[in-house]
Amino acid sequence: MSTTQNKTRQQVVILGGGSSGWMTAASLARFLCPHHYCITLIESELIGTVGVGEATLPHLRSFNQLLGIDENEFMRETGATYKLAIQFPGWGAKENSYFHPFGLSGQDINGIDFHQYWLRLRQHGKALPFDQYSIAVQAAKQQKFSYPSDNPQDLRADYGYAFHLDATLYAQYLRKYAEQRGVQRIEGKVAEVRRHEHETLDAKRGDIACLVMESGQIIGGDLFIDCSGFAGVLIEQNLKTGYENWTHWLPCDRAIAVPTERIENPPPYTRAAAKSAGWQWRIPLQHRTGNGIVYCSGYLNDQQAQDILLKDIEEPPTAGLNKLRFTTGKRKATWQYNCVAIGLSAGFLEPLESTSLYLVQIAIQKLLEHFPSRTIGDVERDSYNRQMDNEYLRVRDFIILHYKVNQRQDSDFWRYCQNMAVPDSLAAQMELFKEGARISEYRQGLFLPASWLAVYLGQGMLPKRYDGRVDLAPLDSLENYLANFHQQLVNAVNLMPLHSNSIKLTKQMAPSLYPAAPRSLYGINA
Repeated sequence: MSTTQNKTRQQVVILGGGSSGWMTAASLARFLCPHHYCITLIESELIGTVGVGEATLPHLRSFNQLLGIDENEFMRETGATYKLAIQFPGWGAKENSYFHPFGLSGQDINGIDFHQYWLRLRQHGKALPFDQYSIAVQAAKQQKFSYPSDNPQDLRADYGYAFHLDATLYAQYLRKYAEQRGVQRIEGKVAEVRRHEHETLDAKRGDIACLVMESGQIIGGDLFIDCSGFAGVLIEQNLKTGYENWTHWLPCDRAIAVPTERIENPPPYTRAAAKSAGWQWRIPLQHRTGNGIVYCSGYLNDQQAQDILLKDIEEPPTAGLNKLRFTTGKRKATWQYNCVAIGLSAGFLEPLESTSLYLVQIAIQKLLEHFPSRTIGDVERDSYNRQMDNEYLRVRDFIILHYKVNQRQDSDFWRYCQNMAVPDSLAAQMELFKEGARISEYRQGLFLPASWLAVYLGQGMLPKRYDGRVDLAPLDSLENYLANFHQQLVNAVNLMPLHSNSIKLTKQMAPSLYPAAPRSLYGINA
C-alpha cells in the first residue's frame, strides 16, 4: 500500500468527477496556490454520471470568465447553444404558455415598477401578455440571438444569456483545464473510508483520515469534497449526515431522459412543458437535442411516462432511455466534519429552472470564501452551512411556486399541487403579491423580482389591486406608451441574426468582442 500525498501541502481530495467534480477541481486549481495545496480527484470510468445541467443560468458565464475560459472554445468543445429564456407550456391553464426570460419585461416608469402599469392596462383589456414586453422573449420566439448591448440606453441591454451544453463534454473540458494546472486524477473505486479515532493536532475525532482504494492505494487528505452524486459516499454513507425530504412539496420522484437528433435552427430557449403528472424538457444542443420527462410515480407509472415522452419528442432518438429515481431535498448539513458535499451528493432539486449547475457553482464559491486551514474550525463550517441552506431553500421555494399556482383541473396531480400547504417563507411571498403586487427580495438567494413576476403573471396569479399611483397616468397615453415600447422590441429583434448563424460566428469572433457578464439584469442574482 502507498500514500500519494506530500504533507508539506494541504491535501484536498475530491471524490467523483462529472460536472460537479471537475468544476470544483478546476476552480480550486485556479484560485488556490499550488505551493500550499495539493488537489487530487478520484473517479472511476466504471461509474456513470447523471449528466445533469444541460440547461444553465447566466451565472455560468461568470464562472467561465473567472476561470479565464474563452467562450468561443467553450462553445465548440461542449456543443453549446445560447439560451435566452425558459418556455412553460401548460403551467398556468393547460392551453396557455409563457416564458421566463433572462431579463426584464418592460421598464420602470417614473420610478414605479412596470408590472404595476401593466396590471392597470390588463384590467381594461388593453395589455398584451406580460412576457411580450421582454426583448429576450421576442428574440426567443423568433429564434434570434445577438449579444446584449453594454449601452444602458439600448433595449438590448435589458437581457442576459446562458447556455445549453453537453454536461459530459463540459466535464471533459474542465478535466483538461484542471489537469493542466496540477490536479492529479486517480482512476479507481473507493473500497473503504477511514476516520480519525482520536483528536490530533490537525484533525478532530470523526474526521475522514483517508480513502482506501480497491487497488490498496491509500489517499490521505485534510479536506474531502464529496462529488459522488446521489450515492453521497462520504457525506451520507459514511458520515450519516441525514437528509431533509421535500417530496411533500415537490412530489416528482423519477425521470426518463433520451437524446434525439439535432435541430437545424435550434431555438435559444429551454422548453419545460407540463404533463399530466410532471413535465417534459427539450434542450437543443449543436449536435443533438436533450429530452426527458420528470414525473411523480404516485400518479404516473413508468410505462405511462415513457409512452408520453416518446410520443411527444419531435426528432428521432439517437440512443436508449436513461431512467433515474430521486428524492427531492438536501443534506441536513452540506459540510460535515472535514467533508463538503457539492452537487447531487449535497441535494437534489428538479431542473425545472435550470439550477443544477448554479448550485454547484455557488457551493464552490462559498467554499472558496470559507476555505479552511488544515485544522477546520466550527466558524467557517457553520457559516458555510447557513449560506448553502439559504441557497437551497430559496431555489426550493421558487420551484414550488410553479406547482402551487397552476390553474389546471385535468388531473389529480395538479389538484394536489394547488391545494398543498407550502413553506411559510413562500406563503409570505405569495401573500405579499396577492395583496398589492409587491415582491420582497430575499436577502440571500438566486431569483430576483423579475423572475417571480414571470411565474406569477405567466401562470395567471393576479393580485387584488395594483399600485394606486399608476392611475395618475391617462389610460390612452399609457396604452400608447406600451404599444410603442412593444413595437420597438419587435423592430430591434428583427435586426438580430438567427440563433443558428450566431452559433456559427463563435468560430470566428475574437474573445475580446464578448461583452462582460453583467451582474443583475437576468431576474436572478449573479
